[in-house]
Amino acid sequence: MLQPGTYVRPHRHQRVSAVNGFEFFLVIQGAIGLIVMDAQGELMHTEHLSAAGATRAVELAEGTYHTLVALQPDTVMLEIKEGPYEVQTDKEFLPMFPLEGTPEAVAIEQQWRSLF
Repeated sequence: MLQPGTYVRPHRHQRVSAVNGFEFFLVIQGAIGLIVMDAQGELMHTEHLSAAGATRAVELAEGTYHTLVALQPDTVMLEIKEGPYEVQTDKEFLPMFPLEGTPEAVAIEQQWRSLF
């Protein structure tokens, strides 16, 4: 379950050419704010996904930089990516954003959540 205040460092997924690198999110309970960014970390698009709303799911194309914020307590979502999952190469992070667990990460998550 995701809670408001959970920080997800902006990243993208790049798979080998034989694998489709899409990522699919379905909100089962609660709500999330999805943020799509460009390679410079600039906001390009936001999407409000809610189990009780008009938009419950979204599919992102391979190579799309993104992050998300939990908008309601106890949010549950299903995330699907084509495998195989390889922890060392799964995510390419945007280097200008702070690591998880830092005071900077707390501040930027709050800023992102205020977009929704």
